[in-house]
Amino acid sequence: MRAAVDTNIFVRFLSGSPEVATAARAALERAAADAALSVSPAVYAELVAGGRSPEAVDGFLSGKDIEVDWEIRPEVWRTAGSRYGSYAHDRRRQAGDSGPRRILADFLVGAHALHLGGATLLSTDTRIFPSYFPELRIIAPEE
Repeated sequence: MRAAVDTNIFVRFLSGSPEVATAARAALERAAADAALSVSPAVYAELVAGGRSPEAVDGFLSGKDIEVDWEIRPEVWRTAGSRYGSYAHDRRRQAGDSGPRRILADFLVGAHALHLGGATLLSTDTRIFPSYFPELRIIAPEE
């Protein structure tokens, strides 16, 4: 079985307060005990965009035995586009709302997790993923 990891887990692990980092570390360890961990290229890019070098990200991920799933299949892209479209439509229907606040990368992360083979995502985001990816099992760190 495989499980996906969202960027927010790594951000908490790498730059959070000691309590937040400890919770993220424990969640990663629990998830790794049950499944092989993987990230989408969107997560990798977000980590690099956050100021880390590709070499540092590569070293961190390999040190945690987390693979980057560089080959994103067409169904992941289709699912991400469809679910993001539903989200954007829902946001525009809300009175006084100027449009989507999420970015497509969030939906790529969710679609990647959905099609990964375990339908499990380790994330602190317990709002958007259950709403637009109800098939996913979301594992959030206990803080």
